[in-house]
Amino acid sequence: MLEVKDIDLFYGASRALKSVSLAARPGEVTAVMGRNGVGKTSLIRAITGRRRIARGAIVWNGADVAALPAHRRARLGFGSVPQGREIFPLLTVRENLETGFACLPRGERRLPEEVFELFPVLAEMLGRRGGDLSGGQQQQLAIARAMVTRPRLLVLDEPTEGIQPSIIKDIGRAIAWLRDQGQMAIVLVEQYFEFARDLADSFVVMDRGEVVMSGRRREMVEADVRRLLTV
Repeated sequence: MLEVKDIDLFYGASRALKSVSLAARPGEVTAVMGRNGVGKTSLIRAITGRRRIARGAIVWNGADVAALPAHRRARLGFGSVPQGREIFPLLTVRENLETGFACLPRGERRLPEEVFELFPVLAEMLGRRGGDLSGGQQQQLAIARAMVTRPRLLVLDEPTEGIQPSIIKDIGRAIAWLRDQGQMAIVLVEQYFEFARDLADSFVVMDRGEVVMSGRRREMVEADVRRLLTV
């Protein structure tokens, strides 16, 4: 289980996160929603170790990992799908997937079959360069690369951004399948309300670096959340 407890994060003198807290449990999706520029990506960077927090705790299965660098958190089971995908355009699809081996013991360095069951188009394109794929295919590749690391925590930063509707549905089905296996905690950062709502077990809404609304999905008042996403 992931517990983010009252974290602050600064960029120079600018305070990007203000006492932000959330929890992510195995077998559940925690959706983080908010407009552009409210601190969602800063939160993801803090969780994955790409930015150091100034205060608070990031607790993974009872241990505070806030001082650990990103590669140490990856070895603990933190998988990340960053905004913008960050695939390697000159590497093939297979080579991009195999970059996920870096945090695995040698005996586990193989491509899981479920990657190609969830994203069959990747099996057909293993020899193609990542930069030759469409935006939607690159997003599928980025999610698949994270899956190769066998994550116990999967963090996705706006996976539907700039993606065609048919692939958004495929990505939604993949996230739901991963959640339903019951072993993985998922943090989903998303602006597309319907996509987040349909997957979420719990939700957090941010504004100006703070959590302004949170709770279980059954407690969500859609009109209030939508208002915060459009103000």
